[in-house]
Amino acid sequence: MPIAPPYFETVRIPPDRSLLVFDRQLPEFPFNWHYHPEFELTLTVDSRGMRFVGDHVGQYDDGDLVLIAPNLPHAFQSQALIGTAPQHRAVVCWFTQDWASGLSAVMPELALVAALLAQARRGLRFGAATTARLRPQILHLGQMDAIRQVMTLQSLLVALADAPDRTPLATGEVTVSDLPRDRARLQKVLDHLHAHYDQPLRLHPICELVHLTESQLQRVFKRSARMSISAYVLQLRLGRACQMLVQSDLPVGRIATDCGFSDAADFARRFKAVRGVTPSGYRARFRSV
Repeated sequence: MPIAPPYFETVRIPPDRSLLVFDRQLPEFPFNWHYHPEFELTLTVDSRGMRFVGDHVGQYDDGDLVLIAPNLPHAFQSQALIGTAPQHRAVVCWFTQDWASGLSAVMPELALVAALLAQARRGLRFGAATTARLRPQILHLGQMDAIRQVMTLQSLLVALADAPDRTPLATGEVTVSDLPRDRARLQKVLDHLHAHYDQPLRLHPICELVHLTESQLQRVFKRSARMSISAYVLQLRLGRACQMLVQSDLPVGRIATDCGFSDAADFARRFKAVRGVTPSGYRARFRSV
């Protein structure tokens, strides 16, 4: 199985809009491992399948509501339609960090939304009660005019910030600094790491890419991403390993080397430290479902 690094997805929010809504209806949702610098709120309906967010792998069902922060790799892969639904459906809403930060800057009453978005660095899944309450509004977002869309999104974010039934997904988090220069540098570094995470980590080419010394690079990355470069690369490797364990029959040793680990023993040790189970045990857990 060839290594498939997450690809950069371009989300084109019109310059006269605060958000972009896409009502996605397809015969199937193929596995598309990707990331983008926008927040993403996704409600999946009439579909059952697998959800991948960072190093999280889990099953989704009708009414799956997830909020994903910028630059956090993710994918949804359908497995079956529910009932008599003719197609898999997901209503996706994208909005930017700048727009979200602007809300709390001019309206201190929305500070709770800023806290919600910070928690979304690991991805957040919301429970059945919250989803049932907000589902009608989300399903109709695409039919609303621009003013109603932006007002409804603000209302949705306030409701999500007040929801007690939210669960973080990935074990690590990614965020974006408020400094524009940091954001630009972080994007370049993330693009490089996503393309080369299966190779030995070398800082020199990244330093040349963003014109920083190694110490400056480490400092800027940690300030921007809230974790070290090595921790982020480990998250990428474990995320890909989780996918391969679930989606393929490749030997664990092959998965280890394909994902950039030095050997199977190193992979098993690091995997168990984060996931609490061996790679083989993780695979067996999904095969028994």
